[in-house]
Parts: sequence; structure tokens; C-alpha cells
Amino acid sequence: MELIRCTAADAGEVEAFLREVDLTVTGLDVPTVRLWVERDEAGRIVASTGYELSGDGRHALIRSVAVAASSRTRGRGTEMAGFALEHAAAEGATTAWLFSRRSGAFWQSLGFAAADRSELARVLAETHQVRTFTETGQLVREVAWTRGLG
Repeated sequence: MELIRCTAADAGEVEAFLREVDLTVTGLDVPTVRLWVERDEAGRIVASTGYELSGDGRHALIRSVAVAASSRTRGRGTEMAGFALEHAAAEGATTAWLFSRRSGAFWQSLGFAAADRSELARVLAETHQVRTFTETGQLVREVAWTRGLG
């Protein structure tokens, strides 16, 4: 698995991929959002992963973990999630959080447990995704998950 760190120039293509897999596309070009993609032989994005850190660096909001339909059921999602978790921990994060309304079983298989959405919003208030979800009212519709790192 070769992952390439995204730059602002990749935002449009990453956005199209994330729309295709029905994930949040807000803030993809924000410098604090760390994103990576995997491309196939033709250069198309087939997987993505990333995170945002809290202001104190202790909490990571995992986001944009996605695999193209043609590449699923091969463990790729687990690899992509693991990549984000490892990199967030290497930057000093001790707790990972995420929003997922549809993939709870997947995240539970990786050690995540249901979490208090308000607590997530409190510890990750500075992140682009939490700010956007709060401002738009989407936060109340989200399901939060968490697990320790390290």
C-alpha cells in the first residue's frame, strides 16, 4: 500500500472520490486536515484516509477513511484506518474519535466504542469538521466513536 499525502491541488479529486463513497467533503484543503490517498495503475484514487488533531494534540478526529467499491473486502479499510491511527499516535494523540452513522460494526472491530457526541465536540472543537457540523446543525445527527491510542 503506497499512500500519497494530499495537497491543496488534490482537493477537487479527493472531494469527488469522497462524494462517490458518501463521506464528508468539508475542509479537504484546510492545512490542519491531514489526508492521504492510494491510486491505482491509472492514477485514480481507490482509497483515502486522514485525521485532524485537537489544539492540544491529544485527540485525533479520524476522517475520510474510504475504499472504492471495487477494492473492498480485501482488508484495505482496516489498513487505511490503521494508517491514520498510527500517524495520529506518532504525532502525540492519545485518543482517537470519529463520526460514523453507517459503519459502527467496522469501527468496533478496530476497538472503537460508542462515544458521547458532545464530548467529541468539546475536545475537538477547533477541528474543521466539528466546527462545520456544529454550524450547520449536522452534529445532532451524527454518531460518535472513540478508542485509546498507543
